[in-house]
Amino acid sequence: MLEQKFAKHYQLKTADCVAHTWSKPKFHFIATDHHTGEGFSNLLPPPEGSRRWNLFKWLMARKSNTWTGDFQKEQHEFFALKKALPEERPHAELSDWQVWFVGHASVLIQIGPYNFLTDPVWAEHVSPKQGRGPKRVIPAGIALEDLPRIHAVLLSHNHYDHMDLATLKWLHQKFAMPIYTGLGNHYYLPKEFHVIEMDWWQSALMHNLKIVYTPAQHGSGRGLRDQNAALWGGFSIVSEHGHCFFAGDTGYSPHFKEIQKRFGSPRIALLPIGAYEPRELMRYMHMNPQDAFQAHIDLQARRSLAIHYRTFQLTDEERDQPEKDLHDAMKNSSKLMNPFYCIREGRRLIV
Repeated sequence: MLEQKFAKHYQLKTADCVAHTWSKPKFHFIATDHHTGEGFSNLLPPPEGSRRWNLFKWLMARKSNTWTGDFQKEQHEFFALKKALPEERPHAELSDWQVWFVGHASVLIQIGPYNFLTDPVWAEHVSPKQGRGPKRVIPAGIALEDLPRIHAVLLSHNHYDHMDLATLKWLHQKFAMPIYTGLGNHYYLPKEFHVIEMDWWQSALMHNLKIVYTPAQHGSGRGLRDQNAALWGGFSIVSEHGHCFFAGDTGYSPHFKEIQKRFGSPRIALLPIGAYEPRELMRYMHMNPQDAFQAHIDLQARRSLAIHYRTFQLTDEERDQPEKDLHDAMKNSSKLMNPFYCIREGRRLIV
């Protein structure tokens, strides 16, 4: 186990939360364009037909561990390579931005002196129990002990590869930071956590920054009885020096153009490119790299960073396919197009 071999934690044992698989929370939210009174919905309707049945058949028949590669060698090379580490920056100007790719949808965002983590997942397995479900194939790019002070967590939704109780508990014990998330998600978190629930387009002020919970086309649920009971979304961090956008987990839809219209072109956009095959089953919930590139265009992002790939095998595409497909999409675009980066775990992008 990596946590036994190394003094620092590059991954954690998955927290036991099997009780979530049988939970049936009852929330009383006002009906809106995305809440029926029974549960949340996307702005665009799902495709017609037996998608749920086809999805179930795929889950029952699929081979869940088809990624190939020498992962032990990759882990050895990861630890052998000397890398820069994020630093505390209490005196940094608010215009000084950088982001660190931790892995999957976990990114450390540094905006001036403030440090944010998106969907922090250091768990070995993304499931309700250690040893079950998709297994991490590469360590988190930054050890938990090497993180700077975390001022806030941006938690997009409650799927296991985004809401990781083991990591959130570790962070809470160290930083006691607020967690911004969608309506209903506090139900799944320990009561002592400082959770700020938000509806789409609601905002909260944190020092000189405005945190906005934005729409996404996805879903929620940690079990059989709580599907779409809690809200999913993304985040915009808006400041006088620009707009940082984290898409969360999403299919492609017109919400990207609306975000650009309301907040302007992101200085950086964090866009998911993985978990998209078989395409007909995944199209509504997950962007493929071509969709992500179109979202990059819709947002008119000055630069984008690829997330939601390489760490956990969730669907059928090969591990390196998202990056290849993204590069193919970019080859066919104008040479004047703003960049869309893929960087490795633990690497930094100065924004």
